[in-house]
Amino acid sequence: MDRRPQASTTWARALGWRLGRNLLDPVGTESVAEVVRRLGAVPAMDASLAELAIRTRRRSSRPGELAAARAEGSVITAFAFRGAVHHLSAAEGGAFLVLRAAGRQWERRSWVEHYGLSADAWPDFRATVRDALAGGPLTVTELGEAVTRRPAYRHLTPVFAEGAGTLVKPLTWQGDMVFGPPREGRSTFQRLDTNPHWGGLPDLDAAGEYAVTSFLRTYGPATPEHVHHWLGDGLSAGRRRIEGWLAALGDRLVAVDVEGTTAYVLAEDVTALDAAEPSDEVRLLPGHDQWVMAPGTADERIVPPARREAVTRKANIVVAGGVVRGVWTRRGEALTVEWLDDAPVPEAAVAAEAERLAGVLGVDLRLHLTAG
Repeated sequence: MDRRPQASTTWARALGWRLGRNLLDPVGTESVAEVVRRLGAVPAMDASLAELAIRTRRRSSRPGELAAARAEGSVITAFAFRGAVHHLSAAEGGAFLVLRAAGRQWERRSWVEHYGLSADAWPDFRATVRDALAGGPLTVTELGEAVTRRPAYRHLTPVFAEGAGTLVKPLTWQGDMVFGPPREGRSTFQRLDTNPHWGGLPDLDAAGEYAVTSFLRTYGPATPEHVHHWLGDGLSAGRRRIEGWLAALGDRLVAVDVEGTTAYVLAEDVTALDAAEPSDEVRLLPGHDQWVMAPGTADERIVPPARREAVTRKANIVVAGGVVRGVWTRRGEALTVEWLDDAPVPEAAVAAEAERLAGVLGVDLRLHLTAG
């Protein structure tokens, strides 16, 4: 993709605009489901981090709102980016599942031989799983017991006994099921087609257009490599497909010179980007927050190389003006902020954000600042 820049800006201004799109400056008033939709996906491996990622982007929130959104169906939880579990918008998240399913993993020879399920047998297997879930959510063990009652799938008994992780992932990509409410500390699965908020699965090209444009709206200005990181590395969508979706946007895609880097935004966002100002806001974000994970920790404008190790090991991060500047930990009422460089953020700004975090968590916090 070779386009001459039609606009220019600085990275400080670009990150200022992106902070607004990420509901971080200013913090938004959107619903839980809208926050999830805006971010594209929220990692679900750690419930407390997922909830904090959402609540820190809302001016007013209460504990348990993410669980409530899942219970009502406006947020779904499925295997998505990098094969991990993510929260998605029920209305629009199907696009990401379509991209993840595009590789048709269940048709690969290694898959067929390992599970003893031919590509022709896969549709019937999916239907059997949906039938098993018709009565409500089931644990993996219960799902396995129901499915393997059929002689055709009895050979999968040991697979389900071991957790069946890889076997069931495509069932979430294809919209057959998603995670249900946990039961006594164990995950469950439930049917998706009975969810009134479910927007369904678009065709592949429509899903690709949605995925690219939604990424640019929230994480632009972005380079093609940013898009490949999000959709290629994240969802295995395929480089050729992604290039095709970018090219198909035509005049909707505008090249922007950002201090010598050609990046892209949607045409409808150029005016807002041009009017954006640098941000000096400080945010205390949870580990693996999408602010850094979506563009990628290799993006040196957000995660300077010396700070990347802390980010990749899921440390809670201190972001100032959109750039990772430190890490934070909380033990009881003690909140410790450790700077990762020689230019710490003004203490008053950190104290203000610590007070906001205390309000989100509903606790009193004593702030301690340390040098790295």
